[in-house]
Amino acid sequence: MFEQLTQLVQQYGGDAVVNNNAVPNEHNEAVINETSSSIFEGLKKIVSEGNTDQIAGLFNGNTPIDSSNPVVQQIQQQLSGSLGQKFGLSSADSSGVASNLIPQILGSLVNKAKDPNDSSFQISDIINSISGNSGQVSGIMDTISKYGMQFGLDQNNDGKVDVADVLVVTKSKGGIAGFIGKLFGSK
Repeated sequence: MFEQLTQLVQQYGGDAVVNNNAVPNEHNEAVINETSSSIFEGLKKIVSEGNTDQIAGLFNGNTPIDSSNPVVQQIQQQLSGSLGQKFGLSSADSSGVASNLIPQILGSLVNKAKDPNDSSFQISDIINSISGNSGQVSGIMDTISKYGMQFGLDQNNDGKVDVADVLVVTKSKGGIAGFIGKLFGSK
């Protein structure tokens, strides 16, 4: 996932990094890598602190992917601090780079993860990566997949229960709570 994330950062880093006079050209690649690292480590930190509801909100569209989003705020602050410390950028310059890049990259990441025609990012892979490949996450997905067909959870009628079905439900029918309620037999 980190390589795909770095490709996204490179895609959006043109104006914010490469064409930005505040970022010395000899630091462009390092700033791109630092941005990728900050996003990845920031998402991992949010999960490790138990704020999975913030990650869920990011991926199901409950919160806008802008400076009002707590995930965006935390990662922007982390990146801004790193850019100032590691590359000597002023507070204003490092904040500008971070506020320009983070919402765009996270927005693209979420859109790609939701797009069934784009296999570059899968929500299950992202969750596994940022949760440290916790067996807990995969166990939950395995259980949902195993028993989901019995409970009518194949929302997109593709013959299996997977993250795509969760996405269908999060957009309707009571969101993820409705999906989990349906799994356990409540209405």
